[in-house]
Amino acid sequence: MDSSTNSCTLILCFVLILQSVNTLIIDSHHKLIYNLCSNQSTSFNPSRSSLLSALFQEFIVQSSQSRFFETIVADDETAISGRFQCRNDLSPDECRSCVSNFQALSGDLCGENLPARIQLSGCYAHYQEEDGAETDPWPDRVLHQACSKRKVKKNGFEEMKYAALAALESCVVIGNGFCETIYESIHVVGQCAGSLRACDCGECVDSAARIAEDECRYSVSGEIYLDGCFISYDYNGGHGFGSYEFEENGNGESSSGKLVAIVVGGLAAILLGVALCYFLGSYHKKSDDW
Repeated sequence: MDSSTNSCTLILCFVLILQSVNTLIIDSHHKLIYNLCSNQSTSFNPSRSSLLSALFQEFIVQSSQSRFFETIVADDETAISGRFQCRNDLSPDECRSCVSNFQALSGDLCGENLPARIQLSGCYAHYQEEDGAETDPWPDRVLHQACSKRKVKKNGFEEMKYAALAALESCVVIGNGFCETIYESIHVVGQCAGSLRACDCGECVDSAARIAEDECRYSVSGEIYLDGCFISYDYNGGHGFGSYEFEENGNGESSSGKLVAIVVGGLAAILLGVALCYFLGSYHKKSDDW
């Protein structure tokens, strides 16, 4: 095997490993956080089935152009309203990729039961019949919460978390409904539904922050999803509190640590793969020299 073939082998190995890491990162946007489906089972309705399919296809088309979209699809028998929203930090391609999951997930998780809401880590979809029991969204309604089992109990930690969440509230309002920032040692993210006004958005994030303070005391990370907004925070260590002084206790586990593990693991895989390819290339070259 000549040197040019060795080089091509190394490049091919690197590209394949990089593609697998990119797939892992994209898949992190597709993680199911929760789903809410009506408990009232409904019989098969060709009209409803056709409208739901049309709704999800419209979502996919619009997701390449907008991160928030709402519409109504209808025929002579039924009308279904729906909306989707992607995180503001997703690219158009990432938003489309995330939204493309809803049609399959809808059938698997909810069937044709309405109303329904499916929340992924990168986007959500909500849809209901126009004459259904559900009315306008109630922004402060709690839909899902998770607090890390890892805790750090040191004076000053809760105060720092409180300040970070307070800063997030102001940042979201100024940022037109989205903010991602680091306050001292805490990474915070918040986003409001695209239909909320600035003042309502601030109130929603404030409600979510209060829940995080009450329910996630001393937890190093947490995420709160309300009908009108979501927030998450993640303590990255440092600031005198220690990175590993944790107490195992809590009611859930947020996903931020898992995403870091995916990225770090992916980078390690790249380095290991490149090293292995280089070793194999060198080995073949030595064999050819004999």
